[in-house]
Amino acid sequence: MPDLRVGVLGGTFDPIHHGHLAAASEVRAALDLDRVLLVPTAAQPFKDAHGHAPVEHRLAMCRRAVAEDPYLEVSTVDIDRGGTTYTVDTLADLQSQQPEARLFFIAGADALARLSEWRDADRLLELATFVAVTRPGHVMTDSSGAFAVVEAPALDVSSTDVRRRVGEGRPIRYLVPHAVADYIEEHDLYSGGRDD
Repeated sequence: MPDLRVGVLGGTFDPIHHGHLAAASEVRAALDLDRVLLVPTAAQPFKDAHGHAPVEHRLAMCRRAVAEDPYLEVSTVDIDRGGTTYTVDTLADLQSQQPEARLFFIAGADALARLSEWRDADRLLELATFVAVTRPGHVMTDSSGAFAVVEAPALDVSSTDVRRRVGEGRPIRYLVPHAVADYIEEHDLYSGGRDD
């Protein structure tokens, strides 16, 4: 049986937006992946919880966002483990769940520039191939060749901006999938206007 090629895109997804989905789709096509797993974090070491939606809402928004895409799935591996999310734990758990899979960890080029700060950084490259997605205004300068680099469509949207816009009563309809915009409105998320 041939190895599965599985992308892994982790994040707070607070909320998930078209930039996340475009990056996942672009990497899947560019690297001929069988599927991409979106992995919402339980908690992240570089962010505090103030102004963020609870994990159950972030998970529900992810599920709604990928419901009609056969190549994108949501994994609860980090939520099931609980606690602070470290990429090394995510990849080790996914590898044990799917030993036949070759994992491709997808992150923004700006985030991968800080890879040496991540927990067990040396072990990470043993667990997965790292894929640097170029973002607007950032150039990947990896002369080592340790990463695959994929140019994604220039969708300059961030979860921080989406939360801010909701708090200010501004539209988000074309920044996030319709189902996510509806969910945010139904559950009155981010309307306090506070930001992290």
